[in-house]
Amino acid sequence: MAAQARALVAARWLADAVKSNRVGPNLRILDASWYLPKMKRNPRAEFEKAHIPEASFFDIDECCDKSSKFDHMLPREGEFAHYRVWRKGGEAHIPSCLKSNELKATVKETWGHPVTEQYSKPVCAEFRASFNKSWTNVIYQKCKSAIGLFLFISDTEPGHIPGSINMPFPSFLDSTSGLERPVEELKKLFQQAGVDMQKPFWVTCGKPPR
Repeated sequence: MAAQARALVAARWLADAVKSNRVGPNLRILDASWYLPKMKRNPRAEFEKAHIPEASFFDIDECCDKSSKFDHMLPREGEFAHYRVWRKGGEAHIPSCLKSNELKATVKETWGHPVTEQYSKPVCAEFRASFNKSWTNVIYQKCKSAIGLFLFISDTEPGHIPGSINMPFPSFLDSTSGLERPVEELKKLFQQAGVDMQKPFWVTCGKPPR
C-alpha cells in the first residue's frame, strides 16, 4: 500500500512529483483558486494563462449543493461523483490533491517553479463518491451546541461564534514570501492568541464547503 500523503505539502514536494512523472491516477493536482466578487478576478481565466503543470481547474462554485440558499454547501454524493474537473475538452478525472494560493500577483511567484498554459490530457476513470457522514455530523453537532473553544480565523459577515478567537489568515504567512511560517513561529502565534494546543479546537473560515 502506498504511503499516505500529508494534508499540506511544500511546493518543492509537488514540483518534484511533477518532474518525476508521479502525477497520474493516484495523484492529481487541482487549482481550486476562488476569489470574493469584490476582487473582480476570474480564477478560470487566470488558470488558462498560467497554471502548475498537469493541474486541472476545480470550480468550487460548480461543485456544491446548488439547491441550498447558502454558498458552497457540501454537494450530494451523486453531484460530486458527476462533477467534471475542467480541462480543455471538458474531460474528467479523479480529484486527489489540492494546491491553491492567491496571495501573490502571479502563479509563478506563489508556486516558485515553472508554470504552463498548456493542457495535458488526463486519463479518464470512473469515480463513485462515498459519503462519510461522521465527518459532517460531528461538525454539525459542535456548531449546534457551540460548546468549547472555537478558533475563528476569518469571516465575511459581522459576528462570531461564542468563545471563538480571531486569527486573521495573513498572520500565518510570511509577509515577504507569502509562504506559511515555520512551525515554531506558528506555535508561538497560537500561544499568543491563548490557544491551548493540547486540547481539541475547531477552525472555521469565511466560505468553506460544508
